Amino acid sequence: MNKGVGIGGAAGGGGPTATASSAAAQKQKTLLQRVDLDVGNLVDNFAYLVNVAPVNDAPVQSQESFMMEMRAARIVQAADSLLKLVSELKQTAVFSGFASLNDHVDQRTDELNKLAENTNGILARIGEEAAASLKGLESHYYSSTLRSNMGHEL
Repeated sequence: MNKGVGIGGAAGGGGPTATASSAAAQKQKTLLQRVDLDVGNLVDNFAYLVNVAPVNDAPVQSQESFMMEMRAARIVQAADSLLKLVSELKQTAVFSGFASLNDHVDQRTDELNKLAENTNGILARIGEEAAASLKGLESHYYSSTLRSNMGHEL
């Protein structure tokens, strides 16, 4: 049984993406080797059990019985190893799913922050234009004859 699968790093300064890609390729290679080994063990041990199992023969000798028990134990070990591998694959899928989700959230946050900056810039420009227009209108109002005539009527 293989335990403690290591993840190899990149052999160069290719950056975090290259390192992650290299690590993922190494991990995939290691997992595929584990699958091949465990499935091979299952098949070999099962084939041996089928070949030596008595069907209509005399009772099995103690040595043959011991070999059958040993092969059955190896089948159980290989199956257990495959179950652990499946669990590891599920964890990897979940955690890599979270990583990609976090990347997506970070990307979306950046997009929304840029959009907020653009919106704030547009609002500031509109505010400045409104202030300039209001200043011009106030100036025109206070210098108009209509205001002077209305002020005297009150």
